[in-house]
Amino acid sequence: MRIFKKTALAAAIGLFANQAAADTYEGVPRTFLWNPGTSSIFDAAEYKKDGPYVIGFSNASISNPWRVAMLHGIEAAAERNADKLERFIITDANDDPSKQAADVQDLIAQGVDILLVSPATAEAMDPVIRRAKRQGIPVVLVDRSVPTQENFISFVTASDQALGRISAQWLAEKLNFEGKVVMLGGLAGASPAEARIVAAMEVFDQYPGIEVLETQYTSWSPANGKTIMSALIQKYGQDISGVWADSGLQGSGSIEAFLAAGYEDGAIPPHTGGDFNAMYQLSVQHNVPMVGVDYPPAMGARAFEVLFDVLDGKGIPQRIEVNQQVVVSEGHETASVQADVFVKDYALMDKPGSVIMSSGVGADYDPATFSATYPK
Repeated sequence: MRIFKKTALAAAIGLFANQAAADTYEGVPRTFLWNPGTSSIFDAAEYKKDGPYVIGFSNASISNPWRVAMLHGIEAAAERNADKLERFIITDANDDPSKQAADVQDLIAQGVDILLVSPATAEAMDPVIRRAKRQGIPVVLVDRSVPTQENFISFVTASDQALGRISAQWLAEKLNFEGKVVMLGGLAGASPAEARIVAAMEVFDQYPGIEVLETQYTSWSPANGKTIMSALIQKYGQDISGVWADSGLQGSGSIEAFLAAGYEDGAIPPHTGGDFNAMYQLSVQHNVPMVGVDYPPAMGARAFEVLFDVLDGKGIPQRIEVNQQVVVSEGHETASVQADVFVKDYALMDKPGSVIMSSGVGADYDPATFSATYPK
């Protein structure tokens, strides 16, 4: 039986905090502390059962480095909990909602005890999650949600709204509330991308002096970010005062486009976009003012731990948030946006650009060499 209580428990404590720098914010997620609302708790007693368990993970894709890091964090968590597992089955939909729907049905047919799902798109996956619930399979979502909350137990994430608002507020203040910006979103239809754009526009719409020249989706691809920004530079040139990107994935591609267009160090407009080591490296190397609000892939590892709480019949917060770092170029903090850590101290200059911060794997995480062992 589903029982909801209203509470302000520390349900959103951020495990797997940032591992890249020593002086980052390590407390409870501020999006939990400052949330003016309350958290709903799901009583998972009906799903309590003894292990070992068959767990299924339906992944939207590993189409960019962030998603690779999230998968690796989940696999690392599976290795840490291998004694609780009979099997751990992973499917990859390659960003195809139809394939993901079939993947979920296949996982159910294989007798999974619980499902972890990172949806390709919100609307397309909603009916699939509902079918899983009707067949008695509890579902935990990670990174991306679906519209109908009654169909899943918990959504493990970080605040897309905070990311969108903080980055947009920094850019508006950095431009002294006057300027023309371009917006580089993530994957069209994916809930994080859409929520971040809406949140950023809540900020930009407050300042008549800020004009959004154009909004483009990049599928969170560095290559797409570079291609799209190259076209925007040709179209708008020096009229571009700033670039709002919701991730360092396309943000790094944008900086590369300005470099390819002949912009000198220190002359590239301020950028937003976190997570991706390559963007932090480019900011340091080419003196690009930036703010990054990390969206930690460690949410995957956290979500995997939540699965065992469900199967243990505990009370589960319907929304669990992990901690986010605010990373700002030194000398470029604004009245509203102060740094947890400066870019120069956060960037891993001796690591590959493909490294994603806060992976949930460990301090020495390298996506090229990562491996994990668990029952398959």
